[in-house]
Amino acid sequence: MQGRSGPLLRMISRLRAVRVLMSAPDPAAGEASPLLMPTVVVLVMLLAILEVDLHRADLQSLGLMGDAFSADPVFKGP
Repeated sequence: MQGRSGPLLRMISRLRAVRVLMSAPDPAAGEASPLLMPTVVVLVMLLAILEVDLHRADLQSLGLMGDAFSADPVFKGP
């Protein structure tokens, strides 16, 4: 039985060591750049626009995107 519990005990001790390292207070952890949040919002919005553009045909086949307010083809992606 000792042979089977050895790896389990080692894993538990490693997890405890990682938890101690993760909980160590970092004085600079609360500071972030003021431009970080607007940058994240812009990147998420860009990703959402690209995903919708990429899956436009799938969304139209499901009826989630219609042509009621069709945009000029000049403004659509390739």
